Order: sequence, then C-alpha cells, then structure tokens
Amino acid sequence: MGLFELILLAVGLAMDAFAVSICKGLAAGKATLKEYLLCGAWFGSFQGLMPLIGFLVGSRFERLISVAAPWAAFLLLSLIGINMLREAFGDEEDENPGFDVKTMFLMAVATSIDALAVGITFVAVPVRVLNVSVLLNTVFAVILIGIVTFVISAAGVRIGSIFGTRYKSGSEVMGGTILIFIGLHILIEHLDRSHILGDSDTIFGMLIPLAGTVLGAASVYARKHDLSDTLRTVFAGGSAGIMFSIAVWGMIEPSFRGLRTVFSNAIIPVFAAFAAGVVFQYLLDHLVPHTHAYAMITEGPESTLKPETRIMMAEVIHHVPEGIALGAIYAGHFMETDWISASTALVLAIAIAVQNYPEALFVSAPILEQGNKPGKAFFMGVISGIPVPLTGVITVIEAVLFPVVLPYLMSFAGGAMIYTTVEEIPQLATDRDNNKGTLAFMTGFAVVMLMIFLR
Repeated sequence: MGLFELILLAVGLAMDAFAVSICKGLAAGKATLKEYLLCGAWFGSFQGLMPLIGFLVGSRFERLISVAAPWAAFLLLSLIGINMLREAFGDEEDENPGFDVKTMFLMAVATSIDALAVGITFVAVPVRVLNVSVLLNTVFAVILIGIVTFVISAAGVRIGSIFGTRYKSGSEVMGGTILIFIGLHILIEHLDRSHILGDSDTIFGMLIPLAGTVLGAASVYARKHDLSDTLRTVFAGGSAGIMFSIAVWGMIEPSFRGLRTVFSNAIIPVFAAFAAGVVFQYLLDHLVPHTHAYAMITEGPESTLKPETRIMMAEVIHHVPEGIALGAIYAGHFMETDWISASTALVLAIAIAVQNYPEALFVSAPILEQGNKPGKAFFMGVISGIPVPLTGVITVIEAVLFPVVLPYLMSFAGGAMIYTTVEEIPQLATDRDNNKGTLAFMTGFAVVMLMIFLR
C-alpha cells in the first residue's frame, strides 16, 4: 500500500468521525477553539490507535472483530444519538454540549472500532511508504490516519458550530438522528454479506426526504403571515397526489410484478399485504394520540400531551408508511431485483422529499400560529419527519435479512399510504371551491407516474 492509497484510506476512515464532529458542533452551538482541538484529538488518537491494535493482533481475532465491531458501533452511536434527542426536549439551561471525557470516549470508540479490521489488512497488504521495517511503516500509517482524522474532525466541529449557533432549536435533533443513521449504516454493511449495500447511496437516499422536511419546517423563519387556505389546499392536494402515485406505481404495481414470478394469481397475496397495511395504519391512527392541524380533530386515546406535540404526532403517523416504502424500494434496487427499475429508488426519494415540504410546514405553521416561538415550531416540524429515514433503514435491514418479504412489504406500504392519505384529504380541504386542490392532486400524481416510468 503506497502513500496515495494510504491518504485515501485515512480520509475514508475519518468520514464517520467527521459526521459525528458536525453533530458535536450542532449540539454545542458556539464551540470554542479548545473544543475544536479536543474533539479532533479524541477522534484522531482513537482512529490511529485502532488500526495499530488490529495490526498487532493480526488475523487471530479477525472473525471476532468482524462480527462484534459493527454491532458495538451501532449500539454506541444509537445510544448517544437517542440521548441527544432526549436532551433536545429538556430545558435549555440543562443542555450539555457533551465534550466531557465519558461522552468523547464513547464516541471515539464508536467511530473508530471498525478501523480494527483495517489494521488486520495491513498484515495481508503491508504499508510500503518508508524504507524501513513493516512495523515502522505501519506506525507511520496510523500516525497519518490520526493526523488526517484530527484535522477533519476539528473542521467538522467548526461547521456544526456555525449551523448550531443560528438554528439551535433544531440542531440537536438533527445531530442525534445523524448519529443513529451512521450506526445503522455500519450495521447494514455488516449484515449485507454480498456487499450490495456497501456504498453510501442507501444512507443518503434515506436522508433525501429528511431534507424536504427540514426545508418545510424552516419556512417558519421566513413567513410573516398565516398560511392561506388556498395555498394550504394546493399544498395538500399536491402532497396527496404524490402519495397516491407512489403507493400505486411505486409500491403496488411492482409488488404485483414481483409476486407474479412466484404465484399464478399474484393479486391475492398483493391484496392480503395491502389489507394488512390498511389495518396497520388504522391501528396507528387509533392507538396514538394526535391532532390534525387546521381541522383540529383529535384522535386516539386520551392523553396529557401538549397541543403542539399532538399536531406533530399526526405527521409522525403519516410518515411511517413512507419510510417503509422508501426502504423497500431501496432494498429492491440494491438487491438488483429485476422487477424494480434502477432509477425508481432515487425518484421515490425525491418525490417523498417534495411532499414532505408541505407536510412539515403543516406541523410548524400551526404551532407557530398558536403563539410558540419559531425555534420550537421548526424543531417540532423536523421531529415529525424522522420516522421516514429511520423506518426506511430498518426496512432495508429486514429486506436484506429476509429477501422473500420484499414484495409483501411494498404492497403493505401501499395500503398504509393510501389509507393515511385518504383520511387527511378532507381534513386539509376548505369550505370554498376546491378545484385548485384537485388540480394540484392530479399534477402530483401525474408527475410522479411520469418520473417512475419515463426511461
């Protein structure tokens, strides 16, 4: 392994630490130079130490490391991410930027533990940069990896700090979510024995809809007036049309094509899975307390949840089947399923992102109109979109572990999406002429259909 390959390896290994460093900057808000350097030192030292340990233990513990490391990274990052989400709900004076020894140690271990395997590869593919022994070349390599990680991590804290200072109310939830994603991505790569999910496309595909959510929630910072009935109707109609088109052409139709290769009358299992999705969404609707914005219709069991939380929960319920749909289509794409086109995954991710914009706005805008601060409205809007990527990644894992369930998951998602969309259409309408909303529905439906089938 030469110098160029080693530098590329160092940058690649530093990417998890870079993402986590951004999260630290988000949580800290206004981070200091000391905290930049501290974060870089923690991540850099551990990112260099782990490959050295891997090299020294050699191949004797290769199997144990390859099995345990991804699960350990997933658990550690998920626990830290969940804790960040929990703290985001706490009082501002209780917030802790998290640069203490315990937190930094856990994060440094979590982001570097998979580098143990890299050290083992140094045994099979020795580093040859300096005209010295293999051991000294390896020491040079791990020092270089540590330095690269140090610089990249310190820069990550700075980047996160800039954003976190401006948008403190929503930044910590974003940081916690990203940490959970990194852990899930590491676990997916481990579970995927054939390495078809070994690239970063899946994790970024899961994040595309969240980008639409963030933009929709952030609209509360620019709005000076209440959302008009006409604009709300157009947004609702377009969003519903997109959902219907995804459910029919992106989920149910390819599911039928996939099951047709197994069953002579494939519509029967499609119908059964579709009905199961409807029942699932019906149960969510009746078991989770929530309030539909603008219509102010409260459903589910009695609860002491605050009004803004119940508004948020209505969209959380709405987003669960979207996440299942997105995860199913990405799983089918990367498993190279011949009944799912190569472009469908990206098309559906973009389509869900577009319709997530008004849905996040339908959370943040009414919360703002109730007299809450823009920061809280933005925060709640962002929270409402988290189920899409989380359930998406979980669905990918399920499909990778049990490929036979993929077409059933797609029909299931289609039924759940149609149920929740039909339920919300009348609640988002107005008492006036609804032609504009109807045209928006038809436009959303037709555009997604065109995007899916156009070659």
